[in-house]
Amino acid sequence: QVQLVESGGGLVQAGGSLRLSCEASGSIFSIYVMNWYRQAPGKQRELVARITNSGRINYADSVKDRFTISRDNAKNTVYLQMNSLKPEDTAVYYCNAGSTVGVYPGAYWGQGTQVTVSS
Repeated sequence: QVQLVESGGGLVQAGGSLRLSCEASGSIFSIYVMNWYRQAPGKQRELVARITNSGRINYADSVKDRFTISRDNAKNTVYLQMNSLKPEDTAVYYCNAGSTVGVYPGAYWGQGTQVTVSS
């Protein structure tokens, strides 16, 4: 089992920045990819960014050039630096971990952290 704990959400004005953190514990040797998803009210869950153990990174088009995903292996932590935030970035952000990269999310989820961007 893998446990994921997110932190760093909050309320910010448009144009501001936030950094989300996701610390993994447990059977972390089984993790190959770490993902950040988000879900806004009334909308489908969306993959925001992912990073693999080999360093491959992907972003949703809607966040490219504004968000940066990174990892600190010594701390078993993945970060999502969010800059130039927009009201449409408002959502619950979830950390997700899995053993393979694919269409579907990994098996493990964090509890979610709320990000609210005011206009």
